[in-house]
Amino acid sequence: MLTTVLMTVAPRTVDWSPTIGLIMIVCNILAIAFGKLTIKNQSVGPAMPSSNMFGGFGLGAVLGTTCFGHILGAGTILGLSYIGAL
Repeated sequence: MLTTVLMTVAPRTVDWSPTIGLIMIVCNILAIAFGKLTIKNQSVGPAMPSSNMFGGFGLGAVLGTTCFGHILGAGTILGLSYIGAL
């Protein structure tokens, strides 16, 4: 009984495609650029192995911006699939 109820409220999801991957990459790049402009102390915490590859970000800034990018990407993908654009 509970399973059927949960299945009725589950959001419509789309299968993975290169378009979905591209949207997620673009959202992560936008989140990293936003973080680069707004994070005051970017290099606080443990350093990344190749800090010039990560723009001088510390571990916390990399995790924070990529988490934000994935949240932004998931929302964008779900929104575009909801309106039928994907």
